[in-house]
Amino acid sequence: MNRSTGFGYSGGSMSSEPIPYFKRTTEAAPLAVFRIFFGIMMLASITRFWSYGWIDKLYIQPEFFFSYYGLEFVKPLGEYTYGLFFLCGVAALLVALGYYYRLAITVFFLSFTYIELMDKTTYLNHYYFISLVSFVMIFLPANAYFAMDARRKPKLAFQKVPVWTIDAVKLLLGIVYFYAGLAKLNSDWLVSAMPLKIWLPAKYDTPLLGDLLQKEWVHYAFSWSGALYDLFIPFLLLYRRTRVPAFIAVVVFHVLTRVLFPIGMFPYIMIVSALIFFDKSVHKRILDVFGNVFNISRRSFDNGRTLVGRSVISRLKIYGLGLFFILQFLLPFRYLLYPGELFWTEEGYRFSWRVMLMEKAGYASFKIVDKATGKRFYVDNSDFLTPFQEKQMSTQPDFILEYAHYLKAHFESQGHENLQVFVESYVAMNGRRSRPYIDPDVDLTQFNESFRHKPWILPFDDTIRGL
Repeated sequence: MNRSTGFGYSGGSMSSEPIPYFKRTTEAAPLAVFRIFFGIMMLASITRFWSYGWIDKLYIQPEFFFSYYGLEFVKPLGEYTYGLFFLCGVAALLVALGYYYRLAITVFFLSFTYIELMDKTTYLNHYYFISLVSFVMIFLPANAYFAMDARRKPKLAFQKVPVWTIDAVKLLLGIVYFYAGLAKLNSDWLVSAMPLKIWLPAKYDTPLLGDLLQKEWVHYAFSWSGALYDLFIPFLLLYRRTRVPAFIAVVVFHVLTRVLFPIGMFPYIMIVSALIFFDKSVHKRILDVFGNVFNISRRSFDNGRTLVGRSVISRLKIYGLGLFFILQFLLPFRYLLYPGELFWTEEGYRFSWRVMLMEKAGYASFKIVDKATGKRFYVDNSDFLTPFQEKQMSTQPDFILEYAHYLKAHFESQGHENLQVFVESYVAMNGRRSRPYIDPDVDLTQFNESFRHKPWILPFDDTIRGL
């Protein structure tokens, strides 16, 4: 048996003392399977995005893009945006192959996250999830087994890896599910079956399910089962006796959501990600299937070596991921720092795994006023925004504020001076009647974007109980 001071084979011990958690090791096969499926899914997602013409529609055609606070410099690159997507796709392929893995996953994380941040209009929870997963994978030895790196450089090949490298992925998946479940513990979702009571009847043309989706009891069944699923599925996947039925539930749940809602590749990503909860025998069989297809012997990677991290770098990785997960536990609760109803103000709403909890429709009419003369005119939003951007802007205060500043800068560049920007805004949420949203007497350009509460959002004259 080989040993090394940093990475090598650690032999078993005859001692009956329990092995400290961060010294425990396990088979590397689950990490290899996760790497392969993640890379394949990401390549398929990018190819799909490109083939549907969404790069041009979302990142080339618009003349204005909504930015994240503090990241205003992250913008589409014009025609070079295609190159950014190509780079991201190549990186995803290399991740799947495990070829120059560390560089590939770093490039994928940076390029994909840049794409995600180019326009706030396209924010989706699953984009955020992919960025987080790819960031975590930078720290994991996912190329130690059944990878081109392990074949070309035997010193990188290990049959066993630290347990925490696999548990980190499980923990991230658990956070996503559990926090999504906590977010559903509110009166709109559980008591009123909103917004499913709005969405499901609209799916009347769904084969086999169309008539059923018109029934109110089905709306409540979907709401309650969705909350229970998210809350308990990570624990059921962890427990060996419930793992198989839990995985079947994962497949049924995500296939059903894919049929009913246009959420792209996310359901398939979550299905293959859930495989990491299974033990090594399942993953070895999966790798054998890949091996048969590509004429690669999985057993040729069974070298008996164990990756043991004893270096300062290994400890820094553990500490770094520890801080990362502390942040993930705390970030969804930042909404508690703001007054008002979260669903109404959306302050602290993003990046908190609040998935498909609202149906908001809005109207926003902007009035430009010359402060010196009192002359005024109204803006046609279609002159500056795409229909998708206008829809997103009309119900989200930070969008409205950024757009107001953009309008002032635009018209001042045409020679106007001393401009004020006011908005008349109405929003309907989760089946409630439309009501005023933004104080129409406030010049929005007097406020700058920040993490502070936006006092010009009008009060929500209703109560949503729960988290």
